Amino acid sequence: MGMKGSILDIIPKSFRGRSIWVALTILIRALLNFVGLAMLVPVLVLILDTDSIHQSSHLSRIYEWLGFSSDEWFVVAVCVAVVGVILVKCAVNLWLYTAERNFIYDLYNFLSRRLYIDYHNRGLGFIKSSNSSLLARNVNVVCLTFVVGILRPLASIASEIMLFMMLFIALICYNAPAAALILLIFAPAAWLYIRMVRNRLNNYGDVENKAQRTKMRNVIDTYRGYSDIEVCNAFPAMLERFDKAMHEVVSVRLKNATLSTLPQMFTEIGLAFGLAIMVLLNLGLESGNIKILFGIFAVAALRLMPSVRNIMSAWASLRYNRFAIDIISDAHIDDIDISIDDSTERMVFEHEIQIDNISFQFADGEQEVINSLSLSVRKGERVGIRGRSGAGKTTLFNLMLGFLRPTGGAIYIDGKPLYPENRRQWLNIVGYVSQNIFLTDGTLLENIALGIAPEDIDHERLERAIEMADLREFIDSLPQGVDTPVGECGNRLSGGQRQRIGIARALYKEAEVLFFDEATSSLDNNTEQNINKAIEQLSKHNKELTIIVIAHRESSLDYCERILTLESNE
Repeated sequence: MGMKGSILDIIPKSFRGRSIWVALTILIRALLNFVGLAMLVPVLVLILDTDSIHQSSHLSRIYEWLGFSSDEWFVVAVCVAVVGVILVKCAVNLWLYTAERNFIYDLYNFLSRRLYIDYHNRGLGFIKSSNSSLLARNVNVVCLTFVVGILRPLASIASEIMLFMMLFIALICYNAPAAALILLIFAPAAWLYIRMVRNRLNNYGDVENKAQRTKMRNVIDTYRGYSDIEVCNAFPAMLERFDKAMHEVVSVRLKNATLSTLPQMFTEIGLAFGLAIMVLLNLGLESGNIKILFGIFAVAALRLMPSVRNIMSAWASLRYNRFAIDIISDAHIDDIDISIDDSTERMVFEHEIQIDNISFQFADGEQEVINSLSLSVRKGERVGIRGRSGAGKTTLFNLMLGFLRPTGGAIYIDGKPLYPENRRQWLNIVGYVSQNIFLTDGTLLENIALGIAPEDIDHERLERAIEMADLREFIDSLPQGVDTPVGECGNRLSGGQRQRIGIARALYKEAEVLFFDEATSSLDNNTEQNINKAIEQLSKHNKELTIIVIAHRESSLDYCERILTLESNE
């Protein structure tokens, strides 16, 4: 199939033991289906020729051993036994099928969760260099496509092939010419189908995957940038891109739907030819045996027909969804470190943050964003950072927060270097308020106490944070108070209210260091002054609170004790 990795390599090691059990259930199900079909043969024989009770050595021995004296009652007993066996077979089959499905969806959960953690753990650099809609599709859609569009069809192929082989071998033992005719019916049909659709299916899955990614990205961008898109009258262009991607999706789906009907058509035509040939040739048998053989052939062929159809359809699904194999294979699932540092331990910060001759250059950048910068921030100090766009202000913050690693130099907290191993403890004492505050589509309460389970929220601390962030009057004016939904991305709030929620969030976690990254740059002058006064009041009430501020406007740095100017390296 031209895939980068084999399916067996993709199955995580922790699932390979269960996969052996699943393979066994597939074999057992095939055996049960074979037994269920074989049980119909005695009924068929008795219906077509009741005299066979005494002519068949097997039936006559059973008849005598069970002490029957009436042929009619024997027929009834055989039918009851067959129905009972088939009921048991169906119940066991359902249980085995459930075990297979549990394996499939447990694996989906495993793969999706691992990718989700992996993308998070790769850090800010990876996330900023990737497309969020693509990452979301990989986590939510591609993992599901792999288990539903690859593994499930693969299990279906294995089960149907085993059943086909059992039936075919049994038919050879019973009558070789009939078996040869079965092979003559279905082999050409399967070969012709594969020849017709293979090249098409090679491309359809890739085309749809790319179109779906484009469509998803377009929709997300449209709603996220609604105001700008409306002002620039860009929606017609967005809609045109959406329509183009949708056309590709629909076109591919229609073509694939047409191809999916071919297996049934091919097998039905082959069956009709086989029955016609059997009637015409009579397979060289006497007329007395033709009815029984014809009935057995019809039962076998009618059961084999859906098997062949399922095999061809499952094979088509494998070809169509093979792109998922490449994506999952590239992720190296077993190599993913899924450890999550959820420590609540707080780093001890008593003296200073020292930036010692740090430099930073992005992996795909041609020059350093920050070059040999040294700075010391004492505990309780208010430091402002200014500079032109592109001077590296936000990059400096990301370095100080531990989101990025310096390519040269180091950052120390009370003399201890800031490393990934202790970043969580550092972040536990840090508050971060950016220009675009992140807000979940939840309530004010959930956004202030972000990441805290409702039952674990400290309401006294929450009230203090609301008061200190000057949110009390606003929250009291709301009918639902702190339980008021903020809307997607906080679209029900003003810019100043969003910034105050960011401040309240930092205060709720009792941050010892506050980072403000252009937090007031998008606000009007009056709101900016109010926010700056609130920050200044925070500093006055807590002399040990360290505040580091990035701002363009001098007025936003008035309360700072020191101001550092970053020069651009351009």
